[in-house]
Amino acid sequence: MGRPVTLFTGQWADMPLATLAKKAAAWGYDGLELACWGDHFNVERALNDDSYCQERHDLLAEHGLRVWAISNHLVGQAVCDPIDERHKEIVPERVWQDGDPEGVRQRAAEEMERTAHAAAELGVSVVNGFTGSPIWHLNYAFPPTPPSMIDDGYADFADRWNPILDTFDEAGVKFGLEVHPTEIAFDISSAERALEAIDHREAFGFNYDPSHFGYQGVDYVGFIETFGDRIYHAHMKDVGWSDERERSGVFGGHLSFGHTDRYWDFRSIGRGDIDFESVIRGLNRIGYDGPLSVEWEDPGMDREHGAEESCAFVKDIDFQPSAQAFDAAFAEGE
Repeated sequence: MGRPVTLFTGQWADMPLATLAKKAAAWGYDGLELACWGDHFNVERALNDDSYCQERHDLLAEHGLRVWAISNHLVGQAVCDPIDERHKEIVPERVWQDGDPEGVRQRAAEEMERTAHAAAELGVSVVNGFTGSPIWHLNYAFPPTPPSMIDDGYADFADRWNPILDTFDEAGVKFGLEVHPTEIAFDISSAERALEAIDHREAFGFNYDPSHFGYQGVDYVGFIETFGDRIYHAHMKDVGWSDERERSGVFGGHLSFGHTDRYWDFRSIGRGDIDFESVIRGLNRIGYDGPLSVEWEDPGMDREHGAEESCAFVKDIDFQPSAQAFDAAFAEGE
């Protein structure tokens, strides 16, 4: 029996959870990773309605599904970001209010703390999400960026996230950052520095997603080996990139996903350039036994077709590590 294969519902938040659950079961999924937007998982109701979490479980169970993690990427993004009008579109009104940037950041932090308690009420031990970043805009260093500005950015991240992580500790829940461009950690080096900034506290780890590393040129299997004890959850998402010279590069040329001039784009799982065989072997080496959660994104494919084929692909590629050396039988005759 392989690991459970789940579907991350973030890209499906326009669809009622009851509808999606029925479809996901028919596609072969074992469960859903519930997004904290749309009607999929409501943090406030989880904390204030004694029946809400059981109702979520019951709805999933009607279709033979379970939940192992929830995700609050959108609110987490606002904790450390320089806030602008884009954030109004992704955070709840109770977080946005008057849009004052520091007020939004503070309310986003409070919402992430509530999310930890809501996860505990639901009975899951991992919340995935983003952190935002006060220094992502400094990533290309011109005008020259003094090291002190980067230092200050990591200090700001620690100041804002340590109180949140205190609440995660209290709730018995871990936070899994999806290492990703625009976050405080977007590759191996920046992930190491993020851990250093918070003194490697256990509440903070990673939601592993190889699709955000491959097109950057980052060793996505090496990430598993480097942070084996910090991978609290795993997304299965594919990405394709070109081996030829293109009109745009890693930074995307201000082009929308799906544009023909892009150097890279997300792909339905198995149709891109990620070596999932190596990913599974890497996860086996670190003893990861949590869900393999499909985050489906492909601008050129019908999403229902893609979700179904992705589930089948992940179930086919997953396997358990060996419990013994393959040549151990030869020693029995000695």
